Amino acid sequence: MSLLGDDEPLPFCVVNEAGASRFFLTADHAGCVIPRALGGLGVSEVERARHIAWDIGIAEVTRGLAAALDATAVLQTYSRLVIDCNRPPEVASAFPQVSEATPVPGNVGLSEADKAARRGAVFDPYHNEIARLLAARPGRIYLAMHSFTPVYLGVARQVEIAVLYHRNPRASHLLAELLRRESGLVVGENEPYRVSDETDYGVPVHAERGGLDYIEIEIRQDLITDAAGQAAWVARLARLLPIVEVGLGMELAR
Repeated sequence: MSLLGDDEPLPFCVVNEAGASRFFLTADHAGCVIPRALGGLGVSEVERARHIAWDIGIAEVTRGLAAALDATAVLQTYSRLVIDCNRPPEVASAFPQVSEATPVPGNVGLSEADKAARRGAVFDPYHNEIARLLAARPGRIYLAMHSFTPVYLGVARQVEIAVLYHRNPRASHLLAELLRRESGLVVGENEPYRVSDETDYGVPVHAERGGLDYIEIEIRQDLITDAAGQAAWVARLARLLPIVEVGLGMELAR
């Protein structure tokens, strides 16, 4: 029996499937829905609205950027507390028992059947859709869209936007260079996180194994909590990313 009822949202939303751009956007933590059968996982509604449950603001930025670039985007619907769609599903952090300092009682003592039900309902359909769309049009530039909390465990983060990468930093370095030319912007590389096979899924599996250029983008959440901030970041990235695409082409031509 499926974890999701027939009246509950699909695990993913595809935006602009026929988009002409080479850029392909994903948002692993776009949503904060929790399946009815899981009863809120024992986490209060207030806590479920915080960054522990989703990447605040990134759904709107991803949709806006897909429209501005004429690109395809795939957004994940369910909370990262149900199953983290940017983690290998076999690692413990895919089903966090504590997120930042908040206990998640509904993730304690999960059986393998419990984990498999969440993977089958949420994780696999989302990543299968990404794989299908990438296979239909090779040579995409993979943009993994994320946001991060400005304060974590009481420590303030000064970085405003960061690019993350692992084995292939080419596109990320190009975007970082362009971002540093923007007035007054604090830019990071591989902070506050870095990509690895153990802690990430989208970039290592879809981009690196597929031989795609990619950038994992992290925007600080206080900058994209309202429509004005979201629009400003969409405009900035829509202006800079085509320059990155040209730069990649020039590197390949050398």
